[in-house]
Amino acid sequence: MQALERQRGNGRNDYSVRAVWNSILAGIIFGHPSIASLRRELSRNAQLRQICGFGICSGTDAVPDAWVYSRFLRRLEKHSGEMRRIFDTLVERCRRELPDFGRHMGCDGKALSSYARRTGKSEHGDRRGEHDAAWGVHAHHSRGRDGVMLETVKRWFGFKLHLIADTTYELPIAFTVLPANHNEMPVMHRLVEGLAERNEQILHSCEVWSGDRGNDDGKLVRRLWDEYRIKPVIDIRNTWKDPDKTRVVPGQQNVTYNWKGTVRCVCPAMMKEREMAFGGFEKDRQTLKYRCPARHYGYQCKGSDRCPVRSGIRIPLQENRRIFTPVARSSYQWKRLYNKRSALERINSRIDTSFGFERHTIRGLQKMSMMVTISLSLMLAVAVGRTAEKRPELMRSLARTA
Repeated sequence: MQALERQRGNGRNDYSVRAVWNSILAGIIFGHPSIASLRRELSRNAQLRQICGFGICSGTDAVPDAWVYSRFLRRLEKHSGEMRRIFDTLVERCRRELPDFGRHMGCDGKALSSYARRTGKSEHGDRRGEHDAAWGVHAHHSRGRDGVMLETVKRWFGFKLHLIADTTYELPIAFTVLPANHNEMPVMHRLVEGLAERNEQILHSCEVWSGDRGNDDGKLVRRLWDEYRIKPVIDIRNTWKDPDKTRVVPGQQNVTYNWKGTVRCVCPAMMKEREMAFGGFEKDRQTLKYRCPARHYGYQCKGSDRCPVRSGIRIPLQENRRIFTPVARSSYQWKRLYNKRSALERINSRIDTSFGFERHTIRGLQKMSMMVTISLSLMLAVAVGRTAEKRPELMRSLARTA
């Protein structure tokens, strides 16, 4: 606000900078989809005008014209650095005030559709086209009840939000907005690098990093564990030509694994294949330990006397860094930790519904990035305020009073 006031200098001050800024925040919090809707509410609601800081005695004349908001938003775009520092400061406040904030983190990409034309209606001199957006494609594969693989393809014209968030409190930690055709993995690497520069402490306090198949990348898996000792819990894509194929563990004659990381042993007497029991991760050795299923679950195995793995085996992570991670993919712990990734879906839903990005009138990458920054900063600010009020159960509620 001080930077905007210095920029105004001794110019006209018909509408206070702080009042206009407060009204924009109020429009987001109370779910107004456009400036026109916000202005109608300000004209009707005298109490809201007073809270925002507009003159009480002026009545509806205190409500700024539409062109005032348009000019103000253009000025805000030039101060994206200050607004980004607001976001980073709120992330740091959450880290200090919320127990274990950043301990469990996740990443995801979210489509931000644009409803404008690529170009305006030139025959009428319309310049309101969307020139920064691009077409994005996302394919989702699932297996139907009959066992047949199904493919669902989503196409949209617009932008994409690349987000890193805390999966316990469902709050954002780092993000960027780019045209929809940008590949997700290079962007996620840059986000991790930026987070290490701006807030390295929160990155080193993270223990688990979850992500869907879109974030399945061997470089990211290695980087998280090797550099920051973060356990990656990222779903894996099938890159094997034959999904039913198995590979023999080096040095073991009767132990195999598949692309999902399931380790099985073959009974030397009955030639029956059984899934081995996960015995934990040995950090010093960088190995996953698997136990004989017969000894672990307590049943008889006719080939146990001559089985070379009856006392268990160790599989080093280097065997396949994508498949073998510090949290074994076949373990119950992996499934429990991966379920935390659903927090990203709830954050995306709040961005669409509560913050109005499902149906919006935003055009241009710079303005879209600015509005996302303001919205995510508000998400953090509400959480900080609710924590200060000793009402953490309301930290995800925008308009509900304490």
